[in-house]
Amino acid sequence: MDQEANQIYEKLKNKLGKIVPDVELVIKSQIAVEINELKKQRNAVILGHNYMEPVLFYSVPDFTGDSLDLSRKAAQTDKDVIVFCGVRFMAETAKILNPSRTVLLPSNKAGCSLAASITAEDVRMLRNKFPGVPVVTYVNTYADVKAESDICCTSSNAIAVVESLHADTVIFLPDEYLAKNVANETGKHIIFPTVSGTVASAGTDNLLDVQMIGWHGRCEVHEKFTVQDIETVRAQFPDVAILAHPECSPEVVAASNFSGSTNALIRYVQQSNAPQYLLLTECSMGDNIAAANPEKDMLRLCMVRCPHMNTITMEDTRDALKLNRYVIDIPEEIRVRAFQAVDRMIKIG
Repeated sequence: MDQEANQIYEKLKNKLGKIVPDVELVIKSQIAVEINELKKQRNAVILGHNYMEPVLFYSVPDFTGDSLDLSRKAAQTDKDVIVFCGVRFMAETAKILNPSRTVLLPSNKAGCSLAASITAEDVRMLRNKFPGVPVVTYVNTYADVKAESDICCTSSNAIAVVESLHADTVIFLPDEYLAKNVANETGKHIIFPTVSGTVASAGTDNLLDVQMIGWHGRCEVHEKFTVQDIETVRAQFPDVAILAHPECSPEVVAASNFSGSTNALIRYVQQSNAPQYLLLTECSMGDNIAAANPEKDMLRLCMVRCPHMNTITMEDTRDALKLNRYVIDIPEEIRVRAFQAVDRMIKIG
């Protein structure tokens, strides 16, 4: 092992020695050296989402964070190449904000069940059915859906975005649970149209008592967590602090001690002093928080790995730079309209 690889290995061992097998740290330290050299050659920046596996998360990214953090970093970078270690909609957002730069996604299988739950045609259908109602679209959507929207949001600023519109009624897409949680926080009555455009839950098109119109999209990770999970854990650890992502069901959020974006969950662990912590979110993030907070007692129950995030590996990140793959391209007409929605989100903060 050369000097640079050994330095990376020692750093990773200090951070992840109790989480990741030593042989993996050795192998991936050597791959990290290759990636760092390719970054210099390509004048590239690597963005790593909080859901990346621990060795990748703590080795090669120049910036790590949640989708809003990384959207901002993507807008500020002066590098020629952006490698987004996340899923496709995130890489698309980076391209939306950086049209002149090459944006690479290490895996062409890194999709998203939530983003796939709605299409641009669905948004146009909703606009036709509810003319004049502004559309808020979760950033966890593809570029053509963003292009049909008035403004995007993340889990951290969803309430602020909805309130910024000062509208009697808002269409909020596509996450069913996030929409319900926002409705609960803002005191709004929410209904859900079917694909055909009829209002299934209300049985009427009268919007006099409706302040939010949602959609039946879900994250395949966060929908798995249940109140029973929480009750089971608390039976053994009665003082545990349970932290839920707002893509979890309203029942799970209500039964938890705290709910927030990935960055908000990180801050909660850093700033509080609970006897134990349990995160109801993507399991690699739990590993990453445990590594960053070794003095905290992090429980490893009810954890689920995102199959799409799991396709992003160190090897694929290296090969993305080496082989210039997989390039994110967005038709300019769609990109320009999507940019308006994303830019409005970023300005709200």
